[in-house]
Amino acid sequence: MNLSHLGAPTGPMIRVHGGFANRMYRLDTDQGSFAIKELNLVDRRWAHRVEDVFRFEWAAFAAGIPMPEPISASYNTLVHRWVEGEKVPEAPVSAAYAFEIGEILGRIHALDVPWTNASIEDPTSHDWSELAARAKATGQPWADEFASHIETFLAIAHFVDTCERPGPVVLTHRDIQPWNLLAREGRPVLLDWELSGMLDLSSELGSTALSLAKGPGLEDIKPAIFRSVLDGYVAGGGVLPPPGPSWFVFMIGGWLEHTRWNILRCLAGAEASTGPGLALSHESVRNGLNGLPDLFWRLGELETLLL
Repeated sequence: MNLSHLGAPTGPMIRVHGGFANRMYRLDTDQGSFAIKELNLVDRRWAHRVEDVFRFEWAAFAAGIPMPEPISASYNTLVHRWVEGEKVPEAPVSAAYAFEIGEILGRIHALDVPWTNASIEDPTSHDWSELAARAKATGQPWADEFASHIETFLAIAHFVDTCERPGPVVLTHRDIQPWNLLAREGRPVLLDWELSGMLDLSSELGSTALSLAKGPGLEDIKPAIFRSVLDGYVAGGGVLPPPGPSWFVFMIGGWLEHTRWNILRCLAGAEASTGPGLALSHESVRNGLNGLPDLFWRLGELETLLL
């Protein structure tokens, strides 16, 4: 990394653990503190659109969206000014926090930022039987559980392929989850914008509202918190799309492909030079095998949150 534009370091660059896709470091210099993200270029699931995302981030920052100041971006490194704040636990947030997230989304969707039309989505994968066989042959600790869910994973892939998206499509963050948020004096700060792009509005709202209204599983969903996100979105100038399964298809599809990506990393059986460590990939696979079937089979129940 060439970080000379950030000033003279006042100490060593420190690894910040916890990233699910890339690697993060903190660097303190005579010009301040910076978050340095080393992008995974070895087996990333999408092409990183550096220029588009950086332009979008700058427009959002200039519009007053609470987020780290974007400093620079290259094909393998993203730099933002370091922001202090409290981590947001994977648990229902307060109604006020959820409402403000909704308002922020409304403001983001009102930004007029040029964006090329090319999709960053890969086709949905249907090779789950083959992966399960490889997991069994290589002695993966979760191989038997994986094999028991093959039909469900194929059904999920079919749902992702065939679910109708009513539109409109908006330019948005696409990944507002507790682990991509901070709380500063009780108010939100949005982190990790590199997945930004075009997305069906219902998918963005459903993914965001559900992630803020529940804990790690689906046993503690707070409908009032889910609704607070939507109320905030309307207050921020947004218009809600019609209810339906499309509100949750992006969340389900993204988790499906994230699980597959980590399965492939586990099948490789070695620590990669970038991205999450092997232990975190195993944990992500187990989370997907436990959580995805439950999320999918409770889709009808989740749709009642929209009524």
